[in-house]
Parts: sequence; structure tokens; C-alpha cells
Amino acid sequence: MSKTPPAKRPNARPLSLRIPEPSGRPGDTPDFSHLKLDEPGAVDRPETNTPPLDMRDHAFRLVRVLNDDGEAVGPWDPKLDPETLRNGLKAMILTRAFDDRMHRAHRQGKTSFYMKCTGEEAIAVAQGMVLPREDMGFPTYRQQGLLIARGYPLVDMMNQIYSNASDPIKGRQLPIMYSSRAYGFFTISGNLGTQYPQAVGWAMASAYKGDDRLAIAWIGDGATAEGDFHNALTFASVYRAPVILNIVNNQWAISSFQGIAGGLETTFASKAVGYGLPALRVDGNDFLAVWAATQWAEERARANLGATVIELFTYRGAPHSTSDDPSRYRPGDEHEKWPLGDPVMRLKQHLIKLGEWSDDQQAEAEKDAVEKVRAAGREAEAIGTLGQSRPSVKTMFEEVYATEDWRLTEQRREVGV
Repeated sequence: MSKTPPAKRPNARPLSLRIPEPSGRPGDTPDFSHLKLDEPGAVDRPETNTPPLDMRDHAFRLVRVLNDDGEAVGPWDPKLDPETLRNGLKAMILTRAFDDRMHRAHRQGKTSFYMKCTGEEAIAVAQGMVLPREDMGFPTYRQQGLLIARGYPLVDMMNQIYSNASDPIKGRQLPIMYSSRAYGFFTISGNLGTQYPQAVGWAMASAYKGDDRLAIAWIGDGATAEGDFHNALTFASVYRAPVILNIVNNQWAISSFQGIAGGLETTFASKAVGYGLPALRVDGNDFLAVWAATQWAEERARANLGATVIELFTYRGAPHSTSDDPSRYRPGDEHEKWPLGDPVMRLKQHLIKLGEWSDDQQAEAEKDAVEKVRAAGREAEAIGTLGQSRPSVKTMFEEVYATEDWRLTEQRREVGV
């Protein structure tokens, strides 16, 4: 029996679906005129016990400390001593040198995969220096600076990337998915968003036990569209979990720009407002601003005032991974035109302004970083690169169950280990 098509309503207008588009595609001139950036020092610093409702504006402003002349200005200036600033700069330089070598190693067939953090080094390095190793970090795959700033051995990072016989994770993870409890670095998950509820749960457990350790997590702008993000914010708010929840808005989630996840409608920091959480929006390329915001959130968490959401506004300068070609979806020179500059150069300029650094010292630090990475590379490659050596097969049966049962014993026997 055929159905009669519904009659059209008089004066009805056809609907249209809106598809967000970035400000530039390949071949276009980069255009960041739509960004609203506060001047350095313009945003006030609330007391850490300020009710979230009273500081909603901070979810839409942008905390900045370093101005164009390299001066630290405004109430968010953490007033760090020169030695701390030099250590931060050197850690960022070392992170960039490590990235460059491992990216080349992939091109040489020594590993199957790598992901750089070019342009985002200030985030993980500053936060890794603010918080002690006892606090647990739940990172994504662009927080290698967290390990480097804390002195984790570069050769161990390379062994993990090469999945060789000395891989500290014994071949149980993909390259760049590091893990180190001793350095406050929770095992990376390849599934987007999972680290957020894990961090909140870890923080809740710490508070429940009467411990004094915090959790800190990172998520990309694209992954805020995942349900895990919203579940985590609910639990963090309801239970006042001692956790710092970072959103790294680096403008691009693989080939999708941040507008696909809602970045054109509002800021990512403002998503915290609906959950009754305090939010800060921070210049992620400003080492001092990242330090100050993290310190503020840390003080709040240690005072049992709960979680803070921080949007770190930055730009992914490199490809999403070694499997990506960004020239196919964005202007080729867009990173060079990013209005918030380069985090390494900005901290260098600040130290020079203070009279605590020079171009010669910068060149020496870059040379030293390359040498350190090269030495670690020689040591790791002597053990083996991809396919040249691998962890023992017997490790597949170890550290899985507290007590080995008969099935595991039988499987081990069948393999002959």
C-alpha cells in the first residue's frame, strides 16, 4: 500500500546544516584577525578561594605575562628566579632537539611512529616543573616535555620508541606511549579522552585516603567532544577532586580544526562554567603564564577547594604525527604567523631582557641539547631499532596476574618460555 507524501506546509523555509570552516585552507594567507587576545598583564589574578561563579570572566579572557619586549608584567607574573627560568628554557630546547631526532629516526625506518610537540613545549615543561613527581600526570601524546623536564633518561624514552630489548614497557605499548610511576607519568592511552576520568578517579582516591597528592591531566581541543571529558568534569565538580584539568587548544585535532569541537561558539575553558568549576584561559606559549596558572590551580587543589579547568591556547606547529601531512588542510606558513609566537624564543627573549642570557648561551644550549640527544641515540640504537631487537617473549606472561594460574602456565609451556 503506497503512502501519500506529506503535503508541504505553506511558507515553510528549507533548513540548512552549518559546517564550520577554518579561517584558512592550503594556499590561503593565514588570518588570525578573528582572535581576541588580552594584552599581557591585563587579566586580574583572583584569590584561589574565589567562588567559580565570581570568576566566570576568566573563562573568556586570556592570561598573559610576557609582552612583546620580553618583559614580565601584571598580577600573574610568578617572579621566578633566573636559574629556574634557565632550567625551563634548557628543558624546552632539549625537548625540541629530541623531537627533531626522533622524527628523523622515523623517516629512516628506525621506528614506526612519532609525534612532535613543536610550539607546545612550554606547557608540559612548565607544569612538570611546578608539580612534584609525587603528583600523578595523566598525559596525552604531546607531553614528552613532562618527562624531559623531570630528568627522565632520554635513552629510556628512545628504547620505548624503538620497542627494543631494553624497552622499559617491554613492548606492551605503541611508540611514544611512555609510562613511569616514579616520574609521575601515567601510562598514555591511545583512545582519546580516557585519561580525564582516570585522573579524576585517581584524585578522588587520593582525597578519600587522606593522601596529599594531586592529579593533573591533559586533553586536546578535539577530544573535549568525547563523553569522557564531560563525565570527568561532573565527578570533579561533585566530589571536589584535587585535580588540574588541562585543555590543550592547539587549533587542530588531526585534520579537523578546533571549530568542529565547538571552538567557534565559545571558549573551551567556558565548558567548566556549567559544571560549577573555576576556569582559566591561558597563553600556552608563555612559559610564565602557564607556570602561574598551574601554581594557582595547585594552591586551590591543596586547599581542598577542588578542581580547576585550564585552557592552554597554543598552536600545533608540526604535523599531528608522522602519518600526517598538514599542508593538505591548512596554510603552509600558518604556524609562522601565529600571533602568540614561539615559546622557546619568548622565554629566551625574557632572559636576555633580564641580563641572564645571551645569543651565545642560546647557541651553546642548543648545541648541548643536540649532543645529549645524539649520545642517547647512539646508546639506544646499539641495543636495536624497530625489528632489530625486541623484549623477551616471556615478558608477555609476566606482571599480568599476581599469581600465575594453570592457563597461563600452559600457555607459557606451549610457547616454550
